[in-house]
Amino acid sequence: MSHINQPIARHDAALDETDPVAGEKTRTKNGASIDPVATAEGVTREIVGELLRRIGEGDHDKVAELFAERIDWQLNWPAEGHPAVPWIRPRSGRADIGQHFRLLDAHHVPELNGTSVTRILVDGDHAVVLGHIAQTVKAGGRSYSSAFALHLTVEDGLITRYHIYEDSLSVAEALKG
Repeated sequence: MSHINQPIARHDAALDETDPVAGEKTRTKNGASIDPVATAEGVTREIVGELLRRIGEGDHDKVAELFAERIDWQLNWPAEGHPAVPWIRPRSGRADIGQHFRLLDAHHVPELNGTSVTRILVDGDHAVVLGHIAQTVKAGGRSYSSAFALHLTVEDGLITRYHIYEDSLSVAEALKG
């Protein structure tokens, strides 16, 4: 996963013309012909890699910068959230993102975080990140683990969809106990 530590590069900045019909090649300013879908996938892959890098560094404000002003946010919890899990609540925009990750960090022991990414799948502006969460709750010291899937959409270089699926019951039980 060497692409995760690469800086973000806006591939579309070099485009000379846009793709009026899906599937057509687009010419860059240097005359090269590129596939717009492949370019979208490259941007998506870079943004996802940068998101994971910033989350790993704990730079919550920098994480938030990768999100659009308005986002489609979904966690596999009831819409109202869960009283034992304070970071689980509806969110709709960039201003909410930093707080989400700050709350996650505030309730876990960072030295015992064993979260890992096993695969990143990209199709145009959509990405799915697969992995495993292993956390320990600060209050009470209970641990939990779960496989996860994160569905992201990247549009114009910003994340517009963040849907995460995990074993929410194990998270809630660890925080209650």
